[in-house]
Amino acid sequence: MENQDIIQQATRKANAWLSDAYDRDTRAQVKRLLEAADPSELIDSFYGDLEFGTGGLRGIMGAGTNRMNRYTVGTATQGFSNYINRMFPGEENAVCIGHDCRHHSREYAETAAAIFSANGITAYLFEALRPTPEMSFAIRELGCKGGVIITASHNPKEYNGYKAYWNDGSQLVPPHDKNVIDEVKKVRVEDIRFQGVPERIRILGEEFDKKYLDTVKTLMLSPDAVRRQHDLKIVFTPLHGTTYKLVPDSLRHWGFTNITTVPEQMVTDGDFPTVASANPEEPAAFKMALDKAREIDADLAMACDPDGDRIGIAVKDDRNEWILLNGNQTNIIFTWYIIKRRRESGLLRGNEYTGKTIVTSELLKDIAEKNGIPCHDVYTGFKWIADMVRRLGAEGYIGAGEESFGFMPGSFTRDKDGVSSTSLMAEIAAWAKDNGKTLFGLLLEIYAEYGFSQEKMVYIVRKGLTGAREIQEMMHHFRHETPATINGSAILVKKDYADLTETDLTTGATRAMDFPTTSDVLQFFLADGCKISVRPSGTEPKIKFYFEARAAMDSTADFHRAQAEAEAKIDAIIADLHIL
Repeated sequence: MENQDIIQQATRKANAWLSDAYDRDTRAQVKRLLEAADPSELIDSFYGDLEFGTGGLRGIMGAGTNRMNRYTVGTATQGFSNYINRMFPGEENAVCIGHDCRHHSREYAETAAAIFSANGITAYLFEALRPTPEMSFAIRELGCKGGVIITASHNPKEYNGYKAYWNDGSQLVPPHDKNVIDEVKKVRVEDIRFQGVPERIRILGEEFDKKYLDTVKTLMLSPDAVRRQHDLKIVFTPLHGTTYKLVPDSLRHWGFTNITTVPEQMVTDGDFPTVASANPEEPAAFKMALDKAREIDADLAMACDPDGDRIGIAVKDDRNEWILLNGNQTNIIFTWYIIKRRRESGLLRGNEYTGKTIVTSELLKDIAEKNGIPCHDVYTGFKWIADMVRRLGAEGYIGAGEESFGFMPGSFTRDKDGVSSTSLMAEIAAWAKDNGKTLFGLLLEIYAEYGFSQEKMVYIVRKGLTGAREIQEMMHHFRHETPATINGSAILVKKDYADLTETDLTTGATRAMDFPTTSDVLQFFLADGCKISVRPSGTEPKIKFYFEARAAMDSTADFHRAQAEAEAKIDAIIADLHIL
């Protein structure tokens, strides 16, 4: 489409927003866009539509069909309300609504509460910002039919988002995700019931926080060690987000007495003024926390992302230098510790299971299965871990995680839980210290027992229509012109999640994989123990490659050699694939 046609289409859509169906402030913003000499922002705001996808909404805030605002939030909420009432006719339906620290988050949360209430649905609205896992917990605790969290997680400050949850406390999965999308697409601005019913809006406050934190504490496995090591030196930062109160409160509730926070980052602020990216996966986000950790000679430093579902862990390594553990390492420590302490405490009943996403380290599966506990693979995203719990039952669930810094230690939430995870990791550090060890030393012992694993993710950005075609061509090449070897190692197994087929490339035999839906993901398992996963991003113009390399590690002293060997394997694989 020619640029002039794009401008005309955006202008037509913008003019429709000058009607009385939209409030005065919105009309004024749209008028400024229409009168601007440069039409680029008008095009960005109106040419496309911010679509309600399987994860909800996420976009830049502002007026327009392609922006996060009270009307895109209203459309999503009206459609979600219609679906809840259709699925549960004649029932006393309720939802729970939470929000993070971003600009307009409270406004969007109150807008959603008003619309739900106007549709006859009781809206439990938190009195102020709260972490995502508490909202997930509240859905189950209050018997709600669904929930909404207003957050854009660790996206830049210009963004906000709207994540929809179902009655088990998890994000929407099939068939509900597609069905809600269909309902949202039917909604016109005239259909949105903005005028709330106050008596149907109920506020959740500190009394509910206590209920949540009491439940979090049920995860404790080593109370004696925590009691003896209560003064473990812990540094924590919420990165300006929702866990500024609940994580320190939870740590104190578990018995920890020596908690140091980063004052500048305890201020809830949607501008995230002290970090370039409020993401605990980024080493730069840890700078102030690590400065504080060095200052007080801490045992452990932790961070959560703004909506409190992800956790970042920093520890001192064997050279007494502070390092940030990656998400796989964090999950390895969690899984190993939970199994070990449950066995030592006589808490294993024989029905236990755990899980991981398909791109997460295979070492997690090795640890679980060598201890007689099944480990189930699920798709990327915690809604699939929640789906696993739904299918297999909560009784035997002992935790599951994903490589992108998420772990869910208890089934009382059905999403990543940074509040529970920080408390449990502090306990593990206390238990390790009580046994004369460090967290990093514990990780080395796990590697020495189960083998070393190194992981790396790289991505290639290809923008625009030609970029999308390039990504499709790359997937087609790997899918239909699979090489016999990569870096000199034979590909033994290919898993294609687009048709749910697993192929043994040595025999040609195939089997069907049991997953709830298909996905455009390929995996290759090599003879030398390496794993390669390839998938296009669902939200960005990227193709992502996940690499895992294994190496023998005979003792904790062998760590650096094993690490160098595995890293060299990954570098050689990348070079052989010619992707960078």
